[in-house]
Amino acid sequence: MKKSFNVESTFNDMRIDRWIRNNLGNYPQGLIEKSLKSGKVKINSKKIKSSHKVKTGDIIDLFNFDFKETIVQKTIKFVPSEEVIKENEELIIDNNDEFIVLNKSSGISVQGGTKSKKNLVDIFARSEIFQDTKPFSVHRLDKDTSGVFIMAKHRESAQLLTSLFRLRKVHKTYLAICHGELQKDSGEWNDDLTRYDNDREVVEKARTLYKVLDKNSICSLVEMKPITGRKHQLRKQLYAVGCPIYGDQKYKFSNTDKAINKNLMLHSYQIKFMINNKKYTYTALLPDYFKKLLKGINNKKEFARFILISFLLLTLFIQSLVDFSMHTPGVIVLLITILSIGLINFKSSST
Repeated sequence: MKKSFNVESTFNDMRIDRWIRNNLGNYPQGLIEKSLKSGKVKINSKKIKSSHKVKTGDIIDLFNFDFKETIVQKTIKFVPSEEVIKENEELIIDNNDEFIVLNKSSGISVQGGTKSKKNLVDIFARSEIFQDTKPFSVHRLDKDTSGVFIMAKHRESAQLLTSLFRLRKVHKTYLAICHGELQKDSGEWNDDLTRYDNDREVVEKARTLYKVLDKNSICSLVEMKPITGRKHQLRKQLYAVGCPIYGDQKYKFSNTDKAINKNLMLHSYQIKFMINNKKYTYTALLPDYFKKLLKGINNKKEFARFILISFLLLTLFIQSLVDFSMHTPGVIVLLITILSIGLINFKSSST
């Protein structure tokens, strides 16, 4: 059985795997890759890869691919409980006729696949919000990244929003807590990032504007505005400058402190875009574990400073005993007094 589709101008320059998801259904990447490799999906009678970008007027042919059956098999994999549905509904920032915006939790995928079952598409497909339609994912957000995420309610809305993201008309702001201090407090990263399409190496340009909002010798709180949208772009770029994100188990150094935090400290903080001359701005509050980590790091910093002061005073005390330039009892009293003051200050900063 053969089905053919003409590529509309709305989808010009879109990857074929994203075109399939936008027009045919939310299929796992593995299924799409397999269908492309076997020739069940062709463009202008030619076999192509998932990274191939369609053009206006292209003819997409599908051979012996039963989409309805595939969707039924996929949805059976994860059936969310009422509690899970309610928990995610409570994260909604805006709910209008065209789309919803929510503050996505860390640890949940946007859509199902071969490596994940629990996902937002399946959850909201059973929500009363989508009882007369189905949710459409219009952009990416990694499983372990929290923050602003948009789901369309209709195919037309999904096409519009997807095109805005593809044309870089959506302005995104991320916040991250990374190890160490960046060399400059603000600037721009321009990198060539490498990824692999099957066995083929692909190098892509990646551009990000950044600004350090707060820092100490242990970590930095960084605001990032990606201009391009490459896979794991921000995580790779921070790793490249020697400041990997806290909780990142993929892009990290061997001496990274695993015990201090398990969550990925990367948050989609704000999204801005415009539709029909109307401005939309959505902001997602930071998760509690962000604040907890910052407080814990500050406590470590205060403790390190206390130890340093103690060491310096002890050195001074020992030196005074050697050269007898000061009376020993007086030095002891001075040492105990200053250490007590330092300990009191450390305790007060920890509360």
